[in-house]
Amino acid sequence: MRLPAPGTSDEGAARSRFTATIAGISHASKQPSEAMMPAGSSPKRERQYEHIKDSVEKRGGSTKKATQIAARTVNKERARAGESKTASRTSTKDVSSGHRGGKRSHTGAQGRTKEQLYIEAKKRNIAGRSSMSKAQLERALAH
Repeated sequence: MRLPAPGTSDEGAARSRFTATIAGISHASKQPSEAMMPAGSSPKRERQYEHIKDSVEKRGGSTKKATQIAARTVNKERARAGESKTASRTSTKDVSSGHRGGKRSHTGAQGRTKEQLYIEAKKRNIAGRSSMSKAQLERALAH
């Protein structure tokens, strides 16, 4: 796809169409804010996409970020339900996005989970990590 020359009035629209095409979403609908899902998507997935996108925008996220999060989430759910032709191992074996709901955000009342701390300790090659408690892992990672 060719983008218009910089400074032309169609430059922004062409860039957003190009970005949306990369994300796997076609914006060929009648209303510019309404995105169409890939061919073969069910009405349920289209509603799910719009709901996620609206939620991210209400929380203050940009339209671009909202589009990416919504597309990735819906694509993962489609893969888990067997609705897509291809699917990664993490899409099919991992916890569903609806169930996970921020469990990997690295924040919260108690901070990171023991499993998250253990994985970080493993990456840093901290000795004795397998027998450490959550508090001990937090102290070891603080150094």
